[in-house]
Amino acid sequence: MTERLDGFHAEDAAVLHAGLVSAPFVTVDDTGARHANRNFRTTQIGGEHFTAFRTTLSKSRLNFLALLRGNYQDYVLNDAAFTFLENRQVDPALLAHLKTCEPRRFANQVPLLEYLAANGIDIFDKEIIRPFAEAGIWGAIRHHGLVGNAVIVSDDAGQFRVGTHALCWVHAERLLHKLMPATPGQVRHVETLRDLIWRFYKALKAYQRRPDPRAARGIQARFDRIFSLRTGYGDLDKLLFRLRRRKAELLRVLERPETPLHTNASERDLRGFVIKRKISGGTVSRNGRQARDSMLGLMKTCQKLGLSFWHYLGDRLGIGDEDHLVAPLASMVAARA
Repeated sequence: MTERLDGFHAEDAAVLHAGLVSAPFVTVDDTGARHANRNFRTTQIGGEHFTAFRTTLSKSRLNFLALLRGNYQDYVLNDAAFTFLENRQVDPALLAHLKTCEPRRFANQVPLLEYLAANGIDIFDKEIIRPFAEAGIWGAIRHHGLVGNAVIVSDDAGQFRVGTHALCWVHAERLLHKLMPATPGQVRHVETLRDLIWRFYKALKAYQRRPDPRAARGIQARFDRIFSLRTGYGDLDKLLFRLRRRKAELLRVLERPETPLHTNASERDLRGFVIKRKISGGTVSRNGRQARDSMLGLMKTCQKLGLSFWHYLGDRLGIGDEDHLVAPLASMVAARA
């Protein structure tokens, strides 16, 4: 059952490509996975009309960018790549040797490393080379029109913080639960802040339904008042300061009202994967791992498109009937964007 699924794998890849090209936002999350008796990570990438799962050994930013790149293997040093490097605060002296008038494209990692080495960059120092590899992949992503203007919504795991990023409010509020107040006064402070945050969250939901520039200015001022509070409870004050620094990501909805305020959709998508993991354990072969990821992704995509997965399988396997013909899922994802 895990072999001769090339057609399904190809359609799963096409669905991810269509979603990344056309979706106004994607939500992302990951969970643990066992494969070949080793600890892997399964990353979910999904939008309103599609879902894809990818199981890999790493959960780094480099790995996440490679997943966003899809089936492409190239690296591109273009304006997007250099902006990425500047945001990572890479030494400007190193960048000066690399900047050219025209973007440079490399078929794979080998010619990229040769180019970097020729320009005086120590390719054997992992700390130095990592941001250049990440930037090359990000440049390729933008070169191929992937992600585009999409907002990436995450739970603030570091690997997902790329492109136009938004934070999940539910995960932000959960940080308050991790505090351990030691006095009744500290408990009251935490409860008060939780109440203020949830009231503010309701205001954001109301803004989503009816965006208004004047309301946006009021919401920003209200955000500043809440997260500038000083309670005297050190851990709580540090948390408020930390969240205030992420204001742009927490208030992304003000400029992009279609952006979700949470990653609940990703957690729902991953729930099916987690249930399967509890029942069946991990995978052993590469074919098994890829089959599980592709078929679960296609099943979730069918659900989001309002299609019967049973009819989809029948159509693709040639055992369906003319009443249940199913168009390519990728074209349906793109059409509904």
